[in-house]
Amino acid sequence: MPLSRIASQSHASNLLKPLSTALSLRRSISSDSTTPLTIETSLPFTSHKCDAPPRAVDTSASELFSFFRDMATMRRMEISADSLYKAKLIRGFCHLYDGQEAVAVGMEAAITKKDAIITAYRDHCTFVGRGGTLLEVFGELMGRTCGGSKGKGGSMHLYRKQDSFYGGHGIVGAQIPLGCGLAFAQRYSKEENVTFTMYGDGAANQGQLFEALNMAALWDLPAILVCENNHYGMGTAEWRASKSPAYYKRGDYVPGLKVDGMDVLAVKQACKFAKEHALKNGPLILEMDTYRYHGHSMSDPGSTYRTRDEISGVRQERDPIERVRKLLLAHDIASEKELKDLEKQVRKDVDDAIAKAKESPMPDPSELFTHVYVKGLGAESFGADRKEVRATLP
Repeated sequence: MPLSRIASQSHASNLLKPLSTALSLRRSISSDSTTPLTIETSLPFTSHKCDAPPRAVDTSASELFSFFRDMATMRRMEISADSLYKAKLIRGFCHLYDGQEAVAVGMEAAITKKDAIITAYRDHCTFVGRGGTLLEVFGELMGRTCGGSKGKGGSMHLYRKQDSFYGGHGIVGAQIPLGCGLAFAQRYSKEENVTFTMYGDGAANQGQLFEALNMAALWDLPAILVCENNHYGMGTAEWRASKSPAYYKRGDYVPGLKVDGMDVLAVKQACKFAKEHALKNGPLILEMDTYRYHGHSMSDPGSTYRTRDEISGVRQERDPIERVRKLLLAHDIASEKELKDLEKQVRKDVDDAIAKAKESPMPDPSELFTHVYVKGLGAESFGADRKEVRATLP
């Protein structure tokens, strides 16, 4: 079932569209591309106080191809952000997601944009998965007005309310109570939607997690807590920080599931299961066993607390993009050349987005006083030159 020829599109328009509708290397897949495929997950799920979902996952040629395309784009985006940071075009904090792409992509395959997601500071790929564009990401990282938060939030504060993405939070664990609050709002409004609250293993010992989880369990909220366990909280290995690193069990009375977070199909299956469970029974914890290739942030080389052999071993044996590449080849969905051509086009799309972001201006200093208060509810303040400034939305 080989793919048909590549149908090129206008690169300028692609920069302004989300991956799901307009990544530049669009293909018209043959008519049997939606024929169901059933593929078994790489590892079994491990459950706590619930039945595990089946390992056999329903998918299709077009879905597998979209998984490869989206993860390849996210990977290239993050690698390019690394280069921009080293060139001092990105300043401040910058936490990269390469290695963990299967979590963002697999989760989106199981839910809708009416389901909410909230995460910590490693948020670039989650934002793109929600519908954000490459231009919005690079614009925000470089502090330009074309950015997803108009250049005022930076790496840690991407946000897309229209697609139920609520950040992007810089304080460790602080997004967890907010996520349970979103689930409370869904329950209160009688919506058939859920909230995925993402956090890392480094936040798993926060007291606010257990306080919020207790309330979510008392009220049977549709809250799914997703621990992205990349095994290092900054530079501290999980076993040095947690007496019990089985994070999917840490909810005690709340059911949990451990998932191979490097297998996009396993993530999809787990998130589908979690949504169904949460709507019927209340909260659930998902532990995604994943890995970040970069250090904790751009200020961390990532090689002082782990060996290069460990990193290369994960790349060779568990890389999420390579797993999908093998499936595409094994099921004759695409050829090696087609996939390499796709990766070349992805690189060009990313480069085009960077070039366009560089052309965008920095925010005017007056923007410091906008998006502070609800429209119409301003406050008066005085600057250093004693000139009155009205802090209201335009």
